[in-house]
Amino acid sequence: MSSKTDIQVVIGGKVYTLSGYESEAYLQKIALYINNKMTELNDMPSYKRLNSDMQKILLELNMADDFFKAKNQIESLEADIEEKDKIEYDLKHELIAAQIRVEDLAKEIERLKAENNELQKQIVKLETKAYHK
Repeated sequence: MSSKTDIQVVIGGKVYTLSGYESEAYLQKIALYINNKMTELNDMPSYKRLNSDMQKILLELNMADDFFKAKNQIESLEADIEEKDKIEYDLKHELIAAQIRVEDLAKEIERLKAENNELQKQIVKLETKAYHK
């Protein structure tokens, strides 16, 4: 297990200590995400007029919205991957069946060539026999 990381980050102009088993870069990325979300909301004039509790709730709602949209996108991509895996599996089996059919047909061609060769020999023998009569 990784060692615990303690790192100081600035969120909303205040310094906080984050602790976790993730890397410092990851924890900084989280703080940056929160700051960007706060900046996004602060750019809205109506947000600035809200009291701090409402601002906090709106920030949390926006972050939850981002989370669920990302989660839905992941689920959709996983479903796409699963469908593509199924298609790939089916195509591999079709390819194997086609390869077996090609091999069978190649053997049949060789058999027919040999049979044709024998028939050609018989024709030559019959023609030779008929010619010498």
